Amino acid sequence: MGRGVLRPDLAATHLRLARHKPSDLLAPFVDYYWIPRWDLRGQPPYEQTILPHPNVHLVFEASGAGIFGVDRRLFTRSLSGLGLAVGVRFAAGGFRPFWQAPISQLTDRVVSAARLFGPRAEKTRQAIICAGSGARECDGAGGDDAGRDDQADARMIGYAESLLCSVLPERDPVAEQVGALVSRITDDPGLRRVDELSAASGMTARTLQRLFADYVGVSPKWVMRRARLHEAAERADSGEPVDWALLASDLGYADQAHLTRDFTVTIGVSPARYTAPGTVRLRGRRSGGGRDGAQGQRRTAAGAVEGRLDVPDDHGGLGADLLRREPEHDHLVSRHPPAPRERLRMVLGRHVPFP
Repeated sequence: MGRGVLRPDLAATHLRLARHKPSDLLAPFVDYYWIPRWDLRGQPPYEQTILPHPNVHLVFEASGAGIFGVDRRLFTRSLSGLGLAVGVRFAAGGFRPFWQAPISQLTDRVVSAARLFGPRAEKTRQAIICAGSGARECDGAGGDDAGRDDQADARMIGYAESLLCSVLPERDPVAEQVGALVSRITDDPGLRRVDELSAASGMTARTLQRLFADYVGVSPKWVMRRARLHEAAERADSGEPVDWALLASDLGYADQAHLTRDFTVTIGVSPARYTAPGTVRLRGRRSGGGRDGAQGQRRTAAGAVEGRLDVPDDHGGLGADLLRREPEHDHLVSRHPPAPRERLRMVLGRHVPFP
C-alpha cells in the first residue's frame, strides 16, 4: 500500500491500490498516478486512516475533481459500496509551476480543479469516471479482470495527462531543487534538524523556510517530523517486534518518551496500543459518516443538481465537509478565478489522497 496508509494489511483486504508512472513529459512535475478501487457492496463501511505526505494531489472521482493541498492532520476516510478514484500525486514542489502562487495557500485546504483548469476539469472527470465505470461493470463477468483494469487505468491516466498538458508550464529549476531537498529528508528520517539541512544544501535556514512555504506548503521541520513518523508507523505495521528506544535513537529523538509523545499526538494512540493485538480505532479527523456526514451527503446531492453535475446520490461514503471548507478559502485562491461564464462547481466529496 505504501507509507502513509496505516494498517496496510487490513487495507489490502478492502481495497486495491494501483500506481503508475507519469510520461516523460510530466515526470518533472508528477511522482505517480494512484488508482484505488473498492467493492464493499453488502458489507459494512470500512474506515481507512491516512498519514499524509508533503505533496499536492489532483483527484478525480464520482463526486467531483479537486486540488488537495498538503494536509497536516491525520485523516480517516470512510469507504462504502462500489467505487474508484484517480489521483495525481505531484512531486514535492512540482505543483508550484502550475499554480503560479505560493503552495502554502493550499495547505490544509481543497479547491475545485476548475480554479486552474476551467471547464476542462469537469469534462476530464466525466471521461475518467466513464472509463472506470465501464471496467467495473465487466468485473466478475469472467476473463482477465486485471487486464481490464490495466486497460482502464491507461485510458484514465491518458485523460488526466491530457488535462495537465493543456496547461503545462515550463520546468522550474527551483521547484526541482526543493523537491530534491524533500527527497533527501524523506530518504533519511535520521536527518534531524533544519540546520543540518542548511549545512548540506548551502542555504540559510531562513531561505529554506521561505522556499518550503512557497513550493511545498509546509516547513522543512514539518517534513522531517512527518518522515520520522512514517518510518515509525511502517515499523509498527511490519508485524515484527519494535525496539522503540532503539528506533527513537535511530530517528533522532532525544529519547523514547519524545517518540511516544510525537506518535501519540499525531496517530491518536500510543505505539504500544497501536501494535497491540486487535484493532484500535484511530482518532483521525473523519471525512464523512455519522449524523453530520449523512446530512452532508444530502446537501451534496442537492448541490449536484444545482451545479449540473451528473453524480450518484451515494458517493461511496466519501464525506461532505468540502461543502463547508472550500468557500471559507475562496479569497486565498483569487489568482485562479473560474473561467468566464462558467459556474464554479463544488467538489462534492472530501477525498483523502492515498500516499
